[in-house]
Amino acid sequence: MNARVKRLFQSFLLWELLKGLRLTGRHMFVRKVTVQYPEERAPKSPRFRGLHALRRYPNGEERCIACKLCEAVCPAAAITIESEERADGTRRTTRYDIDLFKCIYCGFCEEACPVDSIVETHIHEFHFENRNENVISKEELLAIGDKYEAEIAAARAADAPYR
Repeated sequence: MNARVKRLFQSFLLWELLKGLRLTGRHMFVRKVTVQYPEERAPKSPRFRGLHALRRYPNGEERCIACKLCEAVCPAAAITIESEERADGTRRTTRYDIDLFKCIYCGFCEEACPVDSIVETHIHEFHFENRNENVISKEELLAIGDKYEAEIAAARAADAPYR
């Protein structure tokens, strides 16, 4: 009987509403933290995983040896690789596509790569005009890698002690 009276009393005084107003009042006069996005940037983790890139060796040769480990380890099946053997006996990719709609940015491809070819950069500001632009080809991945190689190398060097 006592619990029924208490519940009736709380519903009459709108107890849940008062608890909500108390919480609102507690945060109303606290200084707000707002980031003015285009001008200010929120800090990113050094291990942030964004847009993919393919790297090259310093002599200009692409690093990918078409071992297909990244394709095998990708849980979303977002990577497609086709390869062929060169005249010198080495194997290189002829097709390396990543479907960014499927990709979950887990970083498994980056960890599986034995030659540090595929990496995820700090680029998070990318968009598509058309639906068919979500698949990034080998040439586009190499262009991203060439453009941001200094940043990628610095990030890899900073993260090296933790790998």
